[in-house]
Amino acid sequence: MDCCTSTSRLAPAGPPPEPAAHQPAHPEVRLSAGAFRMGDAFGEGYPADGERPVHAVRVAPFTIDVTTVTVAMFRVFVEESGYVTGAEGGSAVFHLAVAASRGDVAVADPAVPWWLDVRGADWQHPHGPLSDAEDDHPVVHVTWDDAAAYCTWAGRRLPTEAEWEYAARGGVEGRRFPWGDELRPDGEWRCNIWQGRFPYVNTGADGWLATAPVRTYPPNGFGLHEVAGNVWEWCADWFDPDYYAQSPEADPHGPRSGNRRVMRGGSYLCHHSYCHRYRVAARSANTPASSSGNCGFRTASAR
Repeated sequence: MDCCTSTSRLAPAGPPPEPAAHQPAHPEVRLSAGAFRMGDAFGEGYPADGERPVHAVRVAPFTIDVTTVTVAMFRVFVEESGYVTGAEGGSAVFHLAVAASRGDVAVADPAVPWWLDVRGADWQHPHGPLSDAEDDHPVVHVTWDDAAAYCTWAGRRLPTEAEWEYAARGGVEGRRFPWGDELRPDGEWRCNIWQGRFPYVNTGADGWLATAPVRTYPPNGFGLHEVAGNVWEWCADWFDPDYYAQSPEADPHGPRSGNRRVMRGGSYLCHHSYCHRYRVAARSANTPASSSGNCGFRTASAR
């Protein structure tokens, strides 16, 4: 388990939904076929994450959401399909964000005590039963299975890891972040990450303790918002730290099987002192049935 993610054992999600009668609108960008160098050009990644070797990748044309799926978008899905997420009985919440009575809270894992199992935490109550989700924030407490179910309903799919990185780079290769190599150009915050001493002091210098509304930060060169920080984003691929050494050049889709799915982008809990995975090349993974208060998704489709 990474320190900024939490592995959960959740109840099975509801049955797969039927496709929506009318596909919902997804603000998206249409990207032409392209080639780029995928991976960590700086040698800064964690060896166990498998960010190297840097390798050539070509992607076919595709579309991808401008933002992560929001609470408002996910609510339409639930109301129209009757879908029940895997986290309805409770999920992992970061300790400083909990909004619940003491009886609803338990330590999720002694190895990472800042993650708490909170009964009543779900996509509608991101910090616990005493909180309410805001419509323009990313939906969280969704498992990979929940994200895939949403995509089925919406006539979309999750992006592959290669598509995600290609889109997140915004047409610029070999940079640390979507906007360049400096975290704070001209002293300006460009992403929602941790400031202070993790996990006990967050100064909130960027204005947020937990999620920020989508479109809070400027878009990258392709028009995508918050591809660094804010919330982790599920990708379609199974995770294998050795995959880059054998990845095909054309449209890689990850290993054929595995026990964890790729997550990209980092979250509001990332900090250079322990988890600098808000870099555009950074990778992480979690089990498909896990959910937490810092993981969401954006969707894609073939063009």
